[in-house]
Amino acid sequence: MKLPIQNIRILIIEDDLAVARSLRDGLTREGYTIYHCDSGKEGVEKIKKIQPHLIILDIRLPDGLGFDFCRQIRQAGMYQPILILTVRDEPIDKVLALEIGADDYMTKPYNPSELNARIRALLRRAYGEFASSESKLIFVDDLVVDMLKATVSRDHALINLTPTEYRLFVYMAQHPGQVFSRTQLINAIRDCDAEEINDGQTITVYMRRLREKLEYDPAHPRLILTVPGLGYRLVAGSIQY
Repeated sequence: MKLPIQNIRILIIEDDLAVARSLRDGLTREGYTIYHCDSGKEGVEKIKKIQPHLIILDIRLPDGLGFDFCRQIRQAGMYQPILILTVRDEPIDKVLALEIGADDYMTKPYNPSELNARIRALLRRAYGEFASSESKLIFVDDLVVDMLKATVSRDHALINLTPTEYRLFVYMAQHPGQVFSRTQLINAIRDCDAEEINDGQTITVYMRRLREKLEYDPAHPRLILTVPGLGYRLVAGSIQY
């Protein structure tokens, strides 16, 4: 799996507090970061805010059916893996869940070992060795890059990047943790329809501009890091799907 397990956020949408507590405790022991909501509406809003890497969704919720919320999630353009976990074991329910966008379906009571195995399989398919090379989204910390819309946002607020700034950031985000020299960055975007970049000093200017727009504290960056004598790297832990 490409993404370190401690960086993986899982959202549980479950109104049975005993079940939610059991899921939270078990998955926390596995090393995941866990969030919980007890209603579908709150869950959909939470997905937009925290951008979890995987969602565990119950069907019977106090404000509607999980099927409807699963459909809402997909219609909103959110493609995180969804695992339905429910007491409903009718074949038609499983067929419906998969048809409207769920990625897997398990019934309660569940076997913790099987649940962990299914979660790992979903994460491998989405972010690991089986992930599609045609990635639509890239997450860097709390930043979201939408490759289809060519946008970068934080908490659903768009960040205004120039074409060159956008291409530089995307290039680095596609290679998290890798150190790039200024020459490598120039060559990476030289063939693009972007502002002309001819020297390393110009790259330095663009890195400064990106930090001003993307970092909480540009004077003390934690995303775009300088590697003395070598160049720049973006923090490891970026993911694509």
